[in-house]
Formats: sequence, structure tokens, C-alpha cells
Amino acid sequence: MVIIQERVAGLREAALAKFVTRARRVTGLRGAVSVLVTSSRELQGLNQRFRGKNKPTDVLSFPAIPGVTRGFAGDIAISAEIAARNARRLGHTAAEEIRILTLHGLLHLAGYDHELDDGEMERKEARLRKALGLPVGLIERSGQGAGRKVLSPSTRKSGAHLGTPASTPTEAGTTSRAKQASR
Repeated sequence: MVIIQERVAGLREAALAKFVTRARRVTGLRGAVSVLVTSSRELQGLNQRFRGKNKPTDVLSFPAIPGVTRGFAGDIAISAEIAARNARRLGHTAAEEIRILTLHGLLHLAGYDHELDDGEMERKEARLRKALGLPVGLIERSGQGAGRKVLSPSTRKSGAHLGTPASTPTEAGTTSRAKQASR
């Protein structure tokens, strides 16, 4: 399911839903995913509630709790404003940026962790981005694959996931594939 609360030029719910289906397939992610494109204010509220960070962020992923909802992989929330700002800075469309952020979120829902995986997620994202016809990816443009701060287990249990703070577009937090597999 795709819900666009904040309009993005060139992006329609049906087109993003089709992209989510295709990207979910190529990531190997099983289960349905919902994507919400909303305001920075909404992302700030989610970031505060689930990560304790009172600032807007570009993307948050919320993995499903294993065993609670069969056939559901999780939720992704994206800031339309931050996506548009990043797109202008990087020279592509806001709709493309939403797809980049969606792919990144899907990879995290699939259990990839660019903080702990020695570049595995970065390589996979780059390969899938090319296959899906997307411009430069979130990890690749940040120049920071591994070595960033990991969320605490209590934060992980809340379902909150990653985000690139609006003030520092290259920083992101993640969840661990190993942690997800062990739950």
C-alpha cells in the first residue's frame, strides 16, 4: 500500500506502488510493505517517538514484528520535503529520490545493515539501483558505508529504523540483519 500525503511532482501512488512491487521482488523481501510519503513534520514526530531524535529525517523503516502479522514485511515513511531538497542538490527528480529512499528502506526491511556489513548493503543497493534505473543511492552518495552508530536493542524493539537527519543528509542509523534473523 502506498499513501502520498504530501504531493511530489511526477509521483503517483499507483506508479510508486508498482515500483515497490518490483523493488521488493529484486531485494528478495517477502511480505507486503506500506510506504507513506508525508511531511518533514510527520517524520520528525516519528523520529522523536521511535528514535528519541527531535529532528526531521528523510526516511524511516519499521520492520514488522515477527510472528505478529503474517505476510507483512514492514512500513517505510519518507519526507517529501527532504526528498525534494536532496533531489535538487543531486540533480535528479523528487520522484526519483522517493524511489531511491524506498529502495534503501526495503533493503533495511530485508535485513541489510550498512553499518555492520562491510559494504554488503552498499554493493547490493548500487547493483539494484542500476537494475531499477535509479540515480546515485543513499549510502553511495554519503560515502559512509560501514562504521556508523547502531540503534540500541530497545530502540530496535520499538520498530523504529533508519533516517538521515535533515541537517546532516549523509548520516544514517540502521538495524542489523543478524539481529532481525535472531528475533
